[in-house]
Amino acid sequence: QVQLVESGGGLVQAGGSLRLSCAASRRIFSLYTMGWYRQAAGKQRELVASITTGGRANYADSWKGRFTISRDNPKNTVYLQMNSLKPEDTAVYYCNPIDDLGLALGYWGQGTQVTVSS
Repeated sequence: QVQLVESGGGLVQAGGSLRLSCAASRRIFSLYTMGWYRQAAGKQRELVASITTGGRANYADSWKGRFTISRDNPKNTVYLQMNSLKPEDTAVYYCNPIDDLGLALGYWGQGTQVTVSS
């Protein structure tokens, strides 16, 4: 049974920063690209950023320059550093492994809530 545990969310003011963490199994981190997703109320889940097993990061254009994804394989953890947060960033953030076709594998955890006040 694959477990993904997201943490680091919270309430911050606009312009503030948060660092999200996702801890998973060694197997996941050794085999799969990891992605950070978010889902705002009333909206579909969307991919924010991903990072390959070799450390190659990819970002959607909307988040380039503000968000940084990284991974620490010995700790089986992927991070999302979020800076210059905006109220529009308010969402539940999830991590999940991504297959070779760019699809999430469905190991959705509880996520971590990020709320950005205006």
